[in-house]
Amino acid sequence: MTRVEITPHLYRFFPMLENREICIPEVSVAEVIQAIDRIAPGFCDYILDEHGALRRHIMLSINETVVIDRKTLSDRIPDNGTLFIFQALTGG
Repeated sequence: MTRVEITPHLYRFFPMLENREICIPEVSVAEVIQAIDRIAPGFCDYILDEHGALRRHIMLSINETVVIDRKTLSDRIPDNGTLFIFQALTGG
């Protein structure tokens, strides 16, 4: 099972994910994102662009490794791995 950890900032837009343990049997990042969207409709639209690629201000990591494939999200998540989803902040 893949465990999902989401930055608390995203709970403002997806309150149904707050205080919820998210464990998903899928193994690719794309599959996990789609599964989260089934729990919280609109999640994909928020973190993915119109081509299905990760938006510029979203960061993903699998355990301690940053996700490499930001276009198709094909990175595989190991058994009992954790996918971390962060809202990246930019500006000066």
